[in-house]
Amino acid sequence: MTLGDELDLIFERRDRDDMQPTIDALLPHYASHPENARVLYEIGGAYDTAGQEGIARGFYEKALAAGLDGDLLRRCYVQYGSTLRNLGEYEKSLEVFEAARATFPDSPALGAFEAITLHAAGRSHAAVASLLDVVVDFVRASDIERYKAAISGNASSIRALDGEQS
Repeated sequence: MTLGDELDLIFERRDRDDMQPTIDALLPHYASHPENARVLYEIGGAYDTAGQEGIARGFYEKALAAGLDGDLLRRCYVQYGSTLRNLGEYEKSLEVFEAARATFPDSPALGAFEAITLHAAGRSHAAVASLLDVVVDFVRASDIERYKAAISGNASSIRALDGEQS
């Protein structure tokens, strides 16, 4: 069985309400493969799900430095940016989402989580505008298609209001 297969099996068996067994199953892989980007990412995710964002942050940072790519990189960006938000590091979270969206412009999840960070940072107008951008870019419905220009125009107007907030 490959390392990837073993990691897949661990996550297939995880209980999101009790992540300690998952963490315990991952730690030996970390000991054996301390520089493996996927191992680092998966341990970060397990700690994150367990509510231990401070520990998760370090693993996400190591995973990114170790060279994640593809879908794992996109998922790590979502989770790392969200973790930073939960730790109150809104500007750093927004920087992560900005870089992530440049790398993965076709990811609506990144836009949605960026909007959550904007809201948490007290930038409610920018958050609503960001969600409207996600709707225009990713929702394929005749109602949206018909009003794309109007929705985009409203997003721009709403985004401009953030400068007026006190």
